[in-house]
Amino acid sequence: MSKYSNNKDINKSVKELIRNGWEPLTKVKGKHLKILAPNGKWLTVPTSPSDVRAVTNFKKQARKITGIDLGFMMGV
Repeated sequence: MSKYSNNKDINKSVKELIRNGWEPLTKVKGKHLKILAPNGKWLTVPTSPSDVRAVTNFKKQARKITGIDLGFMMGV
């Protein structure tokens, strides 16, 4: 799957997370993609975000799950 979200920044962030060990969960019930962190926690990817803070919120949730600042990796 090459496109995870309609938002280009979220899509880029998801691709970067996957390159860094996260796994996309393909067999999940529902419409939203989920990605699994290396520590076993999952994060829901907004496929068509309408909130202007969607990118910031997504990155903040990823940072909360991993416990490290992902800004250096995702260009915050």
